[in-house]
Amino acid sequence: MRFSKAQNLKGIASLIDAEYVGDENFEITGINEIHVVEKGDIVFVDHPKYYDKALNSKATTVLINKKVKCPEGKTLLISEDPFRDFNKLTIHFNPFIASKQSISDTAVIGMNTTIQPNAFIGDNVIIGKDCIIHANVVINNNCIVGDNVIIHSNTVLGSDAFYYKNRPEGFDKLISGGRVVLENGVELGASCTIDRGVTGDTTIKEGAKIDNQVHIGHDTVIGKKCLIAAQTGIAGCTVIEDEVTIWGQVGIVSGITIEKGSVLMAQTGVSKSLKKGTYYGTPQREYRQTLREIIHLKNVTNRDKN
Repeated sequence: MRFSKAQNLKGIASLIDAEYVGDENFEITGINEIHVVEKGDIVFVDHPKYYDKALNSKATTVLINKKVKCPEGKTLLISEDPFRDFNKLTIHFNPFIASKQSISDTAVIGMNTTIQPNAFIGDNVIIGKDCIIHANVVINNNCIVGDNVIIHSNTVLGSDAFYYKNRPEGFDKLISGGRVVLENGVELGASCTIDRGVTGDTTIKEGAKIDNQVHIGHDTVIGKKCLIAAQTGIAGCTVIEDEVTIWGQVGIVSGITIEKGSVLMAQTGVSKSLKKGTYYGTPQREYRQTLREIIHLKNVTNRDKN
């Protein structure tokens, strides 16, 4: 998530009441999660297992819960609770403001785009030309929709990420400040739910077609010309490369990559990154090998009966 204007280390530290290490005028331009950080970003880390990853990432300011040696060219923010303070920054720079109308005055809507009754278009949404947004669609704040996009009824773009920290008193939600981006030629079926990125973008690339009742988690990337059938669930931070076909009721765990041109047969459960191929079953197995095993077991069973 980029700030509207650059901040400095001292100013950020004062917002969250944190100790800092480094030049007080060090420039900070945004906050991001570890997988999308860039120079100028703050990243947070609150577990020793991930200290090195955060300190050696592209982020130039690390919000951390322990005093450590500061890498050259970077700064530190020392916090008792980095998760809590990361939320404070998200809320400060991207506060929730209740809408007062169905289509925001700040939304930009392209030529020849049709918005059907009862659709909601939030603040700073951009919708391209020649789109059809059907009744009861919700496009929440800051989402981007390209040209020639069709979104069917009851689909929601920009719902919050399903991301919680388990504390003794209950689950603490990580506040979402990212976006959903649909590129040109995307079609979304009815009752789909696309979570916004926590700090970055959940992206569906050009020409992808998605059936009814599909869920896509935060910060996931769906490649060009993918085809995804009904009731599929894709967890956050997953990369589906171009021209992947996913049939109905497939479940995919977070943080993995499905290689270009792969096919996932119906009801496949994907638990790891996959090279190009056709897969079936839970956990996923190569489709032809699975069929051979099924046929073999059937022959053995029939032989035993005889």
